[in-house]
Amino acid sequence: MRAIVFDKFGEPAEVLRCAERPRPEPGAGELLVRMLAAPVNPSDLLNVRGKYAKLPSLPATPGFEGIGIVESAGPGLYGRLLVGRRVAAMNSRTGSWGEFAIVNARRAIPLSPRLPLEQGAMFFVNPATAYILTRKLLAVPPGEWLLQTAAGSALGRMVIRLGRRFGFRTLNIVRRADQVAELTALGGDLAIAASGDDLRDKVRSATAGAGVRFAIDAVGGATASAVAGCLAPRGRLVLYGTLSPEPLSISPRDLIGAGGTIEGFWLGSWMERLNLVSKLRLVRMLTRLILDGVLKSEVGAVYPLEKVVEAVMTAERPARGGKVLLGMTNDEIGMTNLSVDS
Repeated sequence: MRAIVFDKFGEPAEVLRCAERPRPEPGAGELLVRMLAAPVNPSDLLNVRGKYAKLPSLPATPGFEGIGIVESAGPGLYGRLLVGRRVAAMNSRTGSWGEFAIVNARRAIPLSPRLPLEQGAMFFVNPATAYILTRKLLAVPPGEWLLQTAAGSALGRMVIRLGRRFGFRTLNIVRRADQVAELTALGGDLAIAASGDDLRDKVRSATAGAGVRFAIDAVGGATASAVAGCLAPRGRLVLYGTLSPEPLSISPRDLIGAGGTIEGFWLGSWMERLNLVSKLRLVRMLTRLILDGVLKSEVGAVYPLEKVVEAVMTAERPARGGKVLLGMTNDEIGMTNLSVDS
């Protein structure tokens, strides 16, 4: 089978290659999934660079999520029930950037036939993170401010649409001034181009000195440190990404006097704590919100596996116009109405 492989950690465009690999076999409680499509997410590229929280043994295949059809199952009743089903695959043992992948049966979610293939490929990482952060972990009440960094990202745009749906206000931090009008037009209540030292002053000014009770950060470093200084009394800051390699540097006074908290969120760990009924409820909610357009992912381009270098370079290009997907075969790419770079 063909799969994307890297033998050492480094810049994705330099270390990734398409290679022939042995077709894996599922063990107990596992599935063999014929992959159809998978996105290129920032977490995937962090993994290739060797900067993710849990790193694979090398050589490895990237890709934490994707969509595929279950070909076969190892021992276990639940897995056998999924054979032939189209599933969203949360991958941990073998990556999703290949023609076949091994997936834990409990991390393969049957998808509604109404869900388009490209949306199924991006079903979990961004939609689930956006929904869980805002509706479950923070449960931002209607009318309250939620500050978010990296607001121009695919996930950031989902958070804006969630705010419109559920009534909370979004204060959106971006790096580029040209994104301000774009995010405001999308429905963001306020967008600010700021970073580091001036972020805190601009947020305090925008909130009449009150700060915000809820904040989420995908960047880390100086940006997250500045956000910590924007918290209102008993405010909460949730860190869910590390786009910056720098550590946080904050004054304890920013938290002690206001009674604020900083906590981390990792989707995989959060999902593992859910029982089956809770997972199914979450899947139904995500499906509904995707079909309604609230958690829909925009797609900029689809590349075949052989064009992985072009795919990862496009994925890291500013203002690329949507998420980059890898299509596993030309036939499957043709199942979508997407533009294909080939």
